[in-house]
Amino acid sequence: MPEIQEPIRQLTAVLSAGQSRNPEKRELEQGIADCLANLPGVKVVCVPHLYDLARDGEVYRKLKEIDSDIVLFSWLYDRAAHWILDRNGIRGQQGEVYLKLDGDDEQDEELDKELDSSNQADDERVIASQPRPARMIYSIDLRTSTQVQDYVQEVARIQQLASDQSLAGGGPSMAESHSLPKFMPETLQRFVTPTNDSYVGAQSGAEMENANHKNTLFGASSVLTITEHATRRWYPVIDFSRCTNCMECIDFCLFGVYGVDTVDTILVEQPDNCRKGCPACSRVCPQNAIIFPQHKTPAIAGAPVDSSGLKIDLSKLFGAPESDEDPAAVAARERDEQLILAGRAPVESHSDLSDRLAQSAATKKKPDELDSLLDELDSLDL
Repeated sequence: MPEIQEPIRQLTAVLSAGQSRNPEKRELEQGIADCLANLPGVKVVCVPHLYDLARDGEVYRKLKEIDSDIVLFSWLYDRAAHWILDRNGIRGQQGEVYLKLDGDDEQDEELDKELDSSNQADDERVIASQPRPARMIYSIDLRTSTQVQDYVQEVARIQQLASDQSLAGGGPSMAESHSLPKFMPETLQRFVTPTNDSYVGAQSGAEMENANHKNTLFGASSVLTITEHATRRWYPVIDFSRCTNCMECIDFCLFGVYGVDTVDTILVEQPDNCRKGCPACSRVCPQNAIIFPQHKTPAIAGAPVDSSGLKIDLSKLFGAPESDEDPAAVAARERDEQLILAGRAPVESHSDLSDRLAQSAATKKKPDELDSLLDELDSLDL
């Protein structure tokens, strides 16, 4: 009697093409798509560069139809890629990826320790009031490796992990997932190069397809290519796992980029109002929650860096032109340059901005007597 293996968890791999026509990049993307299409239980969607696409366009409309876990491949830092999807309505929990750029592991560990050390700070983050769906989204940076097999093995590992969690009746928490062990090569090899049909479990492939993968986006194919005309864009992306809704960005930006939703939570309301090449608002964000995915400086582009914002030397971290400049002054100068280019006059001196940011930070750390009085009045059920 043949051995019956556990069913494989369905995954959708989304490959976001790079903006350039670099033949080596195109070859890597195509190689990953071809190999993943032959991996049992994996569907592949090939799309243009996610950052450049319109929120109401064809790509995001179809991506919203996907109900499985997603593995996203892009030429962006994984944090930037995740929150680009999130802002466009494709939401889920951030999955742990082992395939990373050199040095990312150490920076992620430092960030995790900092976030875990302050429960009060965690409670203030926007994501605490905006729960995401339980499905997982794993973001993989295509700059990590030039070898197709590395990406195929990582997808197989993720798929095995998801299957094991399903059989166990649920998965680990986000904090616990960081300590999960890597799979042994022989276990992984069974999914990369299966030798018989037993890997689909007791069900046939067609039966498993109907039972576990409900969306009909792909039809009979394993690969879907979605085309959409897109031009290069520049706009901020908010990381709501860090954002505390402090409103520094909306106060600072004078181009109408930011707004608030019906419950007064910050959002990027008019992304195309943003001035191309200007990252100024990211410099004044106390939590480093504002990402410009195409910026040349890693800290602004979404690299896993210290989230303490203005507590560190941002003028060095963000690559300010003058090493002794105050980060607030750099931000104000960048904004002033864009105002002048737009035919408008700057409205606030650099020193005034620095004083205002410092005062704002101090106020947040220590509520004044009026804040305490208002809190007491709020607690009285009048």
